[in-house]
Amino acid sequence: MINKLREQINKYFVGKEAVVDDALVCLLAGGHLLIEDVPGVGKTMLARTLASSIKASFGRIQFTPDTLPGDVLGVSIFNMGTREFEFHEGVIMNQIVLADEINRTSPKTQAGMLEAMAEGQVTVDGNRMPLPELFMVIATQNPSEFIGTFPLPEAQTDRFLMRISIGYPNEASEILMAKKHISRELEEEVKPICTAADIINMREQVQAVKVSDAVLAYIRNIVDATRNDGHFVNGASPRAFLALVDAARAKAYLEGRDFVKPDDVKAVALNVLHHRLTLTPEARIKSEGLDKVLRNLIISTKIPM
Repeated sequence: MINKLREQINKYFVGKEAVVDDALVCLLAGGHLLIEDVPGVGKTMLARTLASSIKASFGRIQFTPDTLPGDVLGVSIFNMGTREFEFHEGVIMNQIVLADEINRTSPKTQAGMLEAMAEGQVTVDGNRMPLPELFMVIATQNPSEFIGTFPLPEAQTDRFLMRISIGYPNEASEILMAKKHISRELEEEVKPICTAADIINMREQVQAVKVSDAVLAYIRNIVDATRNDGHFVNGASPRAFLALVDAARAKAYLEGRDFVKPDDVKAVALNVLHHRLTLTPEARIKSEGLDKVLRNLIISTKIPM
């Protein structure tokens, strides 16, 4: 079933198989996904195709500077007929939520999603309401240097299991995309491949994927290296360590195995750690990109025998 889901998404989202795999890893690990890239590379399309391929409730909200927390969480409105307040659910009550251009809204509205992402519940007017068992936020954002953006605070970016970047397609993929656009194939309705219950079942299978002590030590060594490397302001947190464990297990499951290999860790480490780390001013002055520094750190970390 997971392979059918992968094939369908790749049918509509052309030429980015590795990106699709990263999105599925995040889904299987039970995390939230942050997609950051320049406009026009398919951030929203990837999110919509993934959501449409699962038979689950889906909500989308386009963030703007004047979006309010109530637009996301819901609001209580006084009913003149019954003389009582009635709660109108916000988009966050869906199973899969597409938060489009999340960094174009104010920090107050961004913070409104923090409880939902961290605890699987929302509190409105003092009332706590649980979210669905299958709950995933897929957020897109433009690079922080773009005009009209409000950078996400560190506490919120840390709630995203993975941050991915799509990039431009290669020549063959872009031509194939154009052919599918001309034939209107990309405009066809995306039919669900599986249900929310299927995803929950697969997540339970991911929890059965084994991680040896040696692999755990390898993951810990990568996390510890970020703490002792002079390129970063702060190292990766214990939450980041656990996130890397979860993502590696989901990657192993996606590859059809019931145990984690060091290659699984390497495959997901960059996307799990990137948004949790910040380069020091000295590293930025030297024009050392965060991706390059982090890749070198991962490659140089020894695998325990």
